[in-house]
Amino acid sequence: MKAVRRGYSPIMRATVLNCTLKPHPEPSNTEDLAGHVVSALRDHGVEVELIRVVDRDVKPGVLTDMGAGDDWPAIHASLVASEILIIATPTWMGHPSSIAQRVLERMDGMISEQGPQGAPIAYNRVAGVVVTGNEDGAHHCISEITGGLQDVGYTIPGNAWTYWNKGPGPGPTWSDTDEGHEWSISTGKTMASNLVAVARALVANPIPAPPS
Repeated sequence: MKAVRRGYSPIMRATVLNCTLKPHPEPSNTEDLAGHVVSALRDHGVEVELIRVVDRDVKPGVLTDMGAGDDWPAIHASLVASEILIIATPTWMGHPSSIAQRVLERMDGMISEQGPQGAPIAYNRVAGVVVTGNEDGAHHCISEITGGLQDVGYTIPGNAWTYWNKGPGPGPTWSDTDEGHEWSISTGKTMASNLVAVARALVANPIPAPPS
């Protein structure tokens, strides 16, 4: 098991992985909603890094480093430097995007990494989810992503998610209408507050390494 050094800073850090299928400079509805959560986190004094994963060359695989040309190790370093992780994804055919699935597959490599006290490296870190889409399926996406994050070792606080959709069938996207925005933004503020509260609690009272 590989040991990874980790120390806590008085300043909380968060990484937001936008798993849109749209590369820059194309506007991302998912990034727009996630931006409200980012603003709320910054209001709590959290430093936030936003990464649009599709702009990086993230190789398929389940290791932390898949070799030459793989951009995942730099993203992994951001995760290890952060107490808070948010995965933001659009809904496609009722499921998280293929980019979000690849992120979870690459995070599988974290299971074999340990922190300085022998606990899995994802222990004592919290995570949440943002979902957008003009179709139903947000709760399914949230369940799939949070289930994978818990497997890796992340703690998922209550109500650590927000989403927006237009219900079943085709319809306007987030940027096409103001309908439902107030609820999604308000829920995002609750999400940010809960993530920060639990992250701070884990800094003060960390989860111990699993019994041998």
